[in-house]
Amino acid sequence: MAEIGTEISKASRLLENNELVAIPTETVYGLAGNALEPIAIARIYTTKNRPSFDPLITHVNNITNASALVNTFPALAHKLAEQFWPGPLTLLLPKRGHIPNILTSGFDKMAIRVPNHPITLDLLKQISFPLAAPSANPFGYISPTTAAHVNQHLGTKIPYILDGGPAHIGLESTIVSIEEEVICVHRLGGLDLEILRTFGEVKVLSSTKSNPEAPGNLDSHYAPKKKIIIGNLDELLLKYSDSKTGILSFSKIYSNSNKNIVLSENNDVNEAAENLFSALRTLDAEDIDLILGEYAPQKGIGKAINDRLKRASFF
Repeated sequence: MAEIGTEISKASRLLENNELVAIPTETVYGLAGNALEPIAIARIYTTKNRPSFDPLITHVNNITNASALVNTFPALAHKLAEQFWPGPLTLLLPKRGHIPNILTSGFDKMAIRVPNHPITLDLLKQISFPLAAPSANPFGYISPTTAAHVNQHLGTKIPYILDGGPAHIGLESTIVSIEEEVICVHRLGGLDLEILRTFGEVKVLSSTKSNPEAPGNLDSHYAPKKKIIIGNLDELLLKYSDSKTGILSFSKIYSNSNKNIVLSENNDVNEAAENLFSALRTLDAEDIDLILGEYAPQKGIGKAINDRLKRASFF
């Protein structure tokens, strides 16, 4: 299995040699490699078994370093970066010519953000290149929110995992582009849409199923190996009463068994988001036939939770 530690200098040495390192962020753990080296980027795709048409997010430590990678940085995008970086906002911006096509799956725009985690920010300060870092899990599976989650599935494929503790947001970043002064949302995530609306008109785009310009938009994604069905839990429990089921509920306890995980007894969508992927992993490891779940309230980050549940249950 991979070594788990907090040695930033060790992580930087590995990355400088085009090795891959798992890194902590406030959203989920990322599988990081040099974003300017096609060899390292190809290793990310291979290690995750990720299709080449699904682009990667590039991580930098400040707006200045982001600007060095893009052709144009629209004023509204710059304003959003100033407000929300470091944080769970990814911007789609026109890339410069030296950016490898493999990083962006051939698209003219690149996805870029500044993560809000002290360990990874320190790492980015120590190295001289940006980091490509999709979630550190096999493609299509539940995203990892702890170092142990990464080790469970990728521990035999990478040398080192930087341990930064549990991810405190628990969902991937919100991805946006600026089109004619409109904030276009390509992926719902850790930044609330209502906050974005204070900066201008917001339009939520429907993703292209087979060829997404932004990461994380395939119909089936973030999914456990067990079948998961989302709906009214009272009705689902009656319908599947003869099955061995696990229950993923938002705030109500349906069973006293350890196979009922409540995302937030406080009815808090932020707490639910933080717990979502860990809860799905726990239920996926149980001796059950299927997972029954319910949607979160459609408010705040609850919309992003429901996006993940919808994709996890697509079949």
